[in-house]
Amino acid sequence: MSSNPVAETVASLMPRARTELGELVAFKSVADFDQFPKSESEGAANWVADALRAEGFQDVALLDTPDGTQSVYGYLPGPEGAKTVLLYAHYDVQPPLDEAAWTTPPFELTERDGRWYGRGAADCKGGVIMHLLALRALKANGGVPVHVKVIAEGSEEQGTGGLERYAEEHPELLAADTIVIGDTGNFRVGLPTVTSTLRGMTLVRVQIDTLEGNLHSGQFGGAAPDALAALIRVLDSLRAKDGSTTVDGLAAHATWDGLSYDEGQFREDAKVLDGVELIGSDAVADRIWARPAVTVLGIDCPPVVGATPSVQAGARALVSLRVPPGVDTAEATKLLQAHLEAHTPWGARVSTEQIGQGQPFSADTTSPAYTAMAEAMAVAYPGEEMQYAGQGGSIPLCNTLAALYPQAEILLIGLSEPEARIHAVDESVSPEELERLSVTEALFLQNYAAN
Repeated sequence: MSSNPVAETVASLMPRARTELGELVAFKSVADFDQFPKSESEGAANWVADALRAEGFQDVALLDTPDGTQSVYGYLPGPEGAKTVLLYAHYDVQPPLDEAAWTTPPFELTERDGRWYGRGAADCKGGVIMHLLALRALKANGGVPVHVKVIAEGSEEQGTGGLERYAEEHPELLAADTIVIGDTGNFRVGLPTVTSTLRGMTLVRVQIDTLEGNLHSGQFGGAAPDALAALIRVLDSLRAKDGSTTVDGLAAHATWDGLSYDEGQFREDAKVLDGVELIGSDAVADRIWARPAVTVLGIDCPPVVGATPSVQAGARALVSLRVPPGVDTAEATKLLQAHLEAHTPWGARVSTEQIGQGQPFSADTTSPAYTAMAEAMAVAYPGEEMQYAGQGGSIPLCNTLAALYPQAEILLIGLSEPEARIHAVDESVSPEELERLSVTEALFLQNYAAN
């Protein structure tokens, strides 16, 4: 790869990239302003806007989206008559969870064992840097051959849909011939991968009430209906004996036609403890890319420390359902809510509320942009061929863009390979992957412009 002038330029820019990623990671840009100050997100947004201006972008703007966050937009004109490419990333991040559990501080980019650690390093502040590196490499090697639009979202991790609604209200803003979503990742380090499908997601809060107030468990326990016990029974009904997801009326037998995922490799990637079985049945790829998956994200009930001997009058949980391609998220949500209500025991009062959703996504992998990407990856990753993988995660914006711009080709690449541990403690990015994917994106833009 080093003999390629674009690759040589990117390699020379990596020290600057590390400095810039460190600056961006330092912002605690969690788009939950009950947890982190809004000023942290605003600081990150301004950093991105300044970086775009420094690269000659026009019309740079902080877009106030309906969910109270800001997305950053900029336009870099290319040669007359050139195609337009939209580059997407997001600067908001997941909360750090237990900061004390991190080996090094989550908002301080730290190099260790050849990787760069910090919240957002891979998901997706590294994606912002990837776009900047690719454009700088092109400018140093003949210029950027396409019109480029950049959009950096400010609330992707919260799933609150601000940018989707803004795009729907301003449909001309993000119009492009091709869209590169820089928010997925390679199947493993060193294996170039485009993500061709995404599962959708719905979030449902379920509340169960049985009593006017808590009761003494000795005096009333045994006959008084326990809301927490009822909730546990409801949540357990969402899984079969083997752990696979069972929502009444929701199909759960689809198969994945593409890259296979070795079970032993999955155990290693997921850090499954020795002796603990995987859940579900059939191929791992079927389970994580082609089928629904329910996860209980949280339960409101008394913590163990400080608990009293009481029968609980009420309890609630937040349930996530990942929705496979081919299934409408709104329909899956209705089925989930009906299931929760139908399986609530003892006539307990149950209420459900949807608090977020995104549709699944499938890309057209036969389009010319995929050929241009395959050629770029073959240069950036010598000896490797581009692979197609699914992703269990959700990027709701993909479907909004696909609906707004049905002729646009959409490709998904990024830095979130298994070792990156995105959303977890000790998230990190491989600088080699950042370098190779930046080269990939630059070469893709050259190839695409030449088609």
